[in-house]
Amino acid sequence: MKKIEAIIQPFKLEDVRSALKAVGIDGMTVTEVRGHGRQKGHREIYRGHEYEVDLLPKVKLEMVVPSERVDEVIRTVLESARTGKIGDGKIFVYEVVEAIRIRNQDRGEAAL
Repeated sequence: MKKIEAIIQPFKLEDVRSALKAVGIDGMTVTEVRGHGRQKGHREIYRGHEYEVDLLPKVKLEMVVPSERVDEVIRTVLESARTGKIGDGKIFVYEVVEAIRIRNQDRGEAAL
């Protein structure tokens, strides 16, 4: 099993969710986060004062999938989240040693 973490633009969330649902991925955790990479942020003016916005809003998706579906899920996220502009985000893949469903104690892929 693998954990896929994707940091994406907030306005792409529904596109990504729909695309993942279309390939049979329903379970995920979605968190609103802030951060920056090469995008660095920008300056804004509010009530006549200029200030630096250096932590930009992003959305983090987390899902655990069977190892044989990793490439398909990554491809789906890439295709649905990409705008081609700086700040599109990143995808990270981690090894998952065990998964346990609390309700009935299913283990491994059965718990997904």
